[in-house]
Amino acid sequence: MTASSALYDIPGPRALARHRVYAWITSALLAALVAYIVYKLVDTGQFSAVKWRPFTYAGIQRLLLTGLANTLKAFGWAALFSLLFGVVFAAGRLSDHRVLRWASTLVVEFFRAMPLLVMIFFIFIALKLDPMLALIIGLTLYNGSVLAEVFRAGVNAVPRGQREAAYALGMRKTQVMTYVLVPQAARAMLPAIISQLVVALKDTSLGYLITYQEFLYSGKLIATNLDYDLPFIPVVMVIAPVYIGMCMLLSWTANRVARHERRSPRTKGTKVTTELPEEI
Repeated sequence: MTASSALYDIPGPRALARHRVYAWITSALLAALVAYIVYKLVDTGQFSAVKWRPFTYAGIQRLLLTGLANTLKAFGWAALFSLLFGVVFAAGRLSDHRVLRWASTLVVEFFRAMPLLVMIFFIFIALKLDPMLALIIGLTLYNGSVLAEVFRAGVNAVPRGQREAAYALGMRKTQVMTYVLVPQAARAMLPAIISQLVVALKDTSLGYLITYQEFLYSGKLIATNLDYDLPFIPVVMVIAPVYIGMCMLLSWTANRVARHERRSPRTKGTKVTTELPEEI
């Protein structure tokens, strides 16, 4: 019996047939929903040429590209600083020094509990900072706090025997963390890290509330400032696939990195065995 079949009964022919019926029904319902949405868009004239004409103008295209570049710029800095923030405060929460551990816990829990929009507004209005800087700081504090918990949980999830064996070999705590715990925890943490970075990418759209000209703000300008019967739905139909594509690209990159790590020469060919040695 394989490990995968030990947790549940393998479905028989009748169960497989029933699952196929469920799959066909679900697919039919999804197709009907998509068809209904397309019908409503056509019925309300969302595909009419007059609503899509603005996107043929060079000025509108430059506006969208500028907004997209600003979105990627804010995300790049926020992602970098969030990872650094997470590493620093995760190390603080794992510290043996009580004062440092408590201070790090207070900072992480405070910014995790603070609503991101409130934080961005406070930084922008109270501190009177540039919109881009306010957005980056807000994203860093929130996402960095979440990542700090991800890093801490990932390191603590490594079996305790790993660190005990490393200490038994005479390694210092920094060496144990660098060479034993973090490399093993990194593979387990990668999906959660990428998921949080995707959240940070989508949250850059909050910048339009503080007049930062990111991608969504550019779309809002097109939809509200042009005399083309308010092409709001076409703008959404242009912007949404771009956001989805960027998130999918980020996830694809993470999967590539994970596959590369699994094929790494450092772990390739490693075999774990639980067989006891024969007695001599």
